[in-house]
Amino acid sequence: MKPDVYAANCPTRQILDRVGDKWAVLILLLLRAEAMRFNQLRRTIEGISQKMLSQVLKSLERDGLIKRRAIATVPVTVEYSITQLGLTLAAAVDPLRDWAEENLKDVLAAQRRYDAQQKQEAASRDPVIPAQRRSRCRWRRE
Repeated sequence: MKPDVYAANCPTRQILDRVGDKWAVLILLLLRAEAMRFNQLRRTIEGISQKMLSQVLKSLERDGLIKRRAIATVPVTVEYSITQLGLTLAAAVDPLRDWAEENLKDVLAAQRRYDAQQKQEAASRDPVIPAQRRSRCRWRRE
């Protein structure tokens, strides 16, 4: 029976989760060029926390997409490299990175148009509330 990615329990979804994870994609694309240490990855990928990097690396290793190698030094040095399977995924997602870079201006322009339209529609739906009338009651000073 062929996998059905639209079925809730289809294991293919786990793989698609990896493809849809921006951190996983960025890590794979970096490791495609060279093996890297944990802190080197963390410094290169701006915005990723140490905890998130650790979690994504473990997931990629579990999926067979990267390899972790501990080097006997004091302290222990850990190096990550991409596997053959990981290279095939990196090759598949690299065109998505290219597309994002090539179409960034158009996407940002579309977002601005959408946001402006939403703002305009919200303004036409919600009537402007007139300024509160001044109360006829006055505070007494004692």
